[in-house]
Amino acid sequence: MNRLKEIREDKDLFQKDIAEYLNVDQSNYSKYELEKINIPISILIKLADFYNTSVDYLVYRTDDRKPYPKSKLSK
Repeated sequence: MNRLKEIREDKDLFQKDIAEYLNVDQSNYSKYELEKINIPISILIKLADFYNTSVDYLVYRTDDRKPYPKSKLSK
């Protein structure tokens, strides 16, 4: 299963809910979940923040769901 879909469904959310949060069309968000189009890094960051996880978790670079500590340089 796609990790974005899995984490969204764990929160009992619909694609339209996340698309609205990201300010993108639901059809585009669906393409992100289906891995039909690449997700811009700005969207990945928003998703990681929203789900309280790391970008690495979302893109399968780690199986650890916990987020990294915030950088002092982050805004």
